[in-house]
Formats: sequence, C-alpha cells, structure tokens
Amino acid sequence: MEPGDSTEETPPPLALARFQLSEEYGFLLPHPLTELPAPYGPWMEIAHDLPRLITSHRLRSHVHQMPQLSARHLRGREELHLAHLVLSFITMGYLWQEGEEGTVKVLPQNLAVPFWEVSQALGLPPILSHADFVLANWRRKNPNGPLEMENLDTIISLPGAESLRGFILVTLLVEKAAVPGIKAIVQAIRAILQLDHETLHEALQELAEAIGDMTKALARMHDFVDPAVFYAVIRIFLSGWKDNPAMPGGLVYEGVSDEPLAYSGGSAAQSTVLHAFDELLGIRHSEESTAFLHRMRHYMPPPHRAFVEEIHRAPSLRQHVLSSGDAQLRAAFNRCVSALADFRSYHITIVTKYIAVAAAKAKAGRAEPGDGPAAGKPPSALEAKGTGGSHIFSFLKSVRDTTREGLIRA
Repeated sequence: MEPGDSTEETPPPLALARFQLSEEYGFLLPHPLTELPAPYGPWMEIAHDLPRLITSHRLRSHVHQMPQLSARHLRGREELHLAHLVLSFITMGYLWQEGEEGTVKVLPQNLAVPFWEVSQALGLPPILSHADFVLANWRRKNPNGPLEMENLDTIISLPGAESLRGFILVTLLVEKAAVPGIKAIVQAIRAILQLDHETLHEALQELAEAIGDMTKALARMHDFVDPAVFYAVIRIFLSGWKDNPAMPGGLVYEGVSDEPLAYSGGSAAQSTVLHAFDELLGIRHSEESTAFLHRMRHYMPPPHRAFVEEIHRAPSLRQHVLSSGDAQLRAAFNRCVSALADFRSYHITIVTKYIAVAAAKAKAGRAEPGDGPAAGKPPSALEAKGTGGSHIFSFLKSVRDTTREGLIRA
C-alpha cells in the first residue's frame, strides 16, 4: 500500500460507481444530454429530422452535404454518448433508407471518421447498439417529474412514430425495473464473503422481485407498440451488417478502413442486466448461445462489461447455497432462477407476436402499410433471425431452457 493510502479510500470490489453504474438508474445513462455544442449543429439538425428525411428518401443527399467535423472537441462521457447516439442513428438511416435491397457498401468519410473517433473514445463499436438506442436515448418531459412512460420521451428518433417511441421507452422501463436487482447482486456477493446468510436471503428476495417487475414492465410493449409497424418499419433500422444476407459484404468505413467491417445490429442480448444475473446465478448456456452472448458483450460500454466479469470472478453463489445446506437459501435461489426463466419465456411470447405472427400477416398481405423504407414490402432477410444476427427462436428457447436447468433440485 502506498503512503497516505487508507482502506476508506479503496472502494469495495463491486462498488457500482466503479463500473459507471448508478444507484438510481442502474445501467441507464443518468442524465443524458439532449444537445451537442454549437459546432456540431449540422449533426443535430439532421438527427432531429431523421424520420422525415428517411421517408422522403433525402437523408443520403443531406449526409453527403454534411461538413467534415472532428469528434476531438467533444468533452466528457455525456457529450460522447450523445454524439454516438446521433451518429449511429444517422448511420442506420443512411444504410437502410431504401430498404434491404437498396443498401450501400460505403459509409461516407464525413460520417464514418467522426463515428469511428467517438466509438474509439467510448470503447463501443461504430454501429447503433442497445447502449445508444435505449440507455442514452431518453429525457424527462418535466425535469422534476417521475421516470414513467407519460413523462418520458426519446432524444433521437427514426421512422416508426409512436411505436418506435414505445419500443425504446418500454425497454428503458425494463432496465429501470432491474435496478434493485443490480444492487442485490452487490449485496449478495458481499454477504457470501461475510458468510451472512440473513443478508444473502434478503438480497435473493430483492433479486427475484426485481426480475418479476422487469416482466411486468416488458408486458407494456402490448400497449405501446404496433406489431405491424415494428415488423415492417422499425426492425430494419436495428439491423447490422454481420450475419445479414442483405449486406453479406459488410460495410467500408471510408477514411477508416479500406476493408469492409462487419458489426451486429442492436439486440436485447446487448443489455448487461441479464448477463449479470446469469453470472450471479451460475447459469450455463449452450456453447453456441454462450458464444453469441459473449460476442454481444463487445457492444456494451466497457465498464458495464467489466461489472459482468467481476461477478464471474466472485465466489460462486450456487456453490455457496449448495454447501450451506440451508433450505431457505435454496428456495430463495430457486425463486430467482424461476423468475429469470419466466422473464425469458415472456420475451419469447413478445418476439412471437412482433416477429413470427407479424411476418405471417405481412406475407399474407394483411400488414398495415408502414411509413418507412419498407412500406408495403417488409424486410425478408431477417425473417428467422434477430437484429443481432442470431437464429432468434432457437436461441431464445435454448437460453430459457438452460436457465431452468439452473434450478437446484432438492
């Protein structure tokens, strides 16, 4: 220990602040900025007009006229996150403006270079991810009002109108519902280290309750998102250029790399919450699912990824419960695993409605006409896949089933 160091100054191993996590907001960016400094006005102007520019097929021409700006004048995490959000939304609009059959092979330099610079500064890939779409894309209508649907709005939008807003904000409310569960992880690991079974039992009760609240929050998707609009309009803008038949060659980031680069689209698998719960509960997924989930970790802000890795290194909760022989602890542990399996089952129900059923209706010509690039012609390249590139139903069912296998049998 260096002179002058004291134990008080050393944060405990899982202190949330060490991982850019908030006691109140969890993985959400606590107070996202809504405007960038004046020199970045040309980006903001386009970003605030994206739905109209895309549906009128004029976004690409506007991007081509954008001045070449350097990202080096951005200061602090909030400015960088807003810049990443803005540039990622412009990029998705630029790529998919003409639908899946009108893609481009090159992202122009005036967009590609600053996007790359901001991505490098944040440790994020240069594509729209969950960290942009949900975690950094929200604001309160009344700054003093509650974090509830009626008082929330997005900062940047894409085609999809109210359904897109609903999709983003319901997902945000799922993240918010997880916060007591994130705090319970820290509490549980400390309790294991201190052999404090009473506190551990309380932490597991908190965790099970939080997962149940996440399922309730997810159910609000039905109230705010139209399946036809999600499938035919919104979904394509979340699609990436890895494992996507519509863009098999990837994308050249002009001024960054002469070789095409391939990145996965936005996916719920990029949310750090379920990775953290899996690590705490010792859930072991199949080799294929694990490989995909681990790849998705590279789309998380590095401090959030580090939080999951820290939980992985902590003493095993499962082993602790087993060796304790405590029936109450085992029951509390199993409630958490059951709640997580139930959440994943409910997610399958949602995906069935918004992708499988919506796809069948679209094929039968019964989809309502959309207002995006795919109007009248829903994207087909990703019919059986998630926007992250996974074979969606086999992946979700496998992950749900392996979660159930994590129960400790009496």
